[in-house]
Amino acid sequence: QVQLVESGGGLVQPGGSLRLSCAAPRNIFSVYTMGWYRRAPGKQRELVARFTSGSIAEYADSVKGRFTISRDNAKNTVYLQMNSLKPEDTTVYYCNAANRGGSVSYWGQGTQVTVSS
Repeated sequence: QVQLVESGGGLVQPGGSLRLSCAAPRNIFSVYTMGWYRRAPGKQRELVARFTSGSIAEYADSVKGRFTISRDNAKNTVYLQMNSLKPEDTTVYYCNAANRGGSVSYWGQGTQVTVSS
């Protein structure tokens, strides 16, 4: 059983910042594509940010310029720095590791982010 361990969610005021972390097993982190998704109640899970190749990242239009995905290869950890948070960013965020083609995909347990005054 592959475990992706997430941390860093919480409550923040609009305009604030949070950093999410996701630790993965080394054999997964070094080979699989790492990324972050989110799912609001009643909606499908959507891509937030992910690495497409090496250190090249893609972002959802709604978070471009505000969120940054990064990785620490020594710690087998991927991060999501979220700045200028908005109430509409409120939802559960999930870490994902997927092989090329997406036939194998692992998910973290999810971490709640709440943006509210």
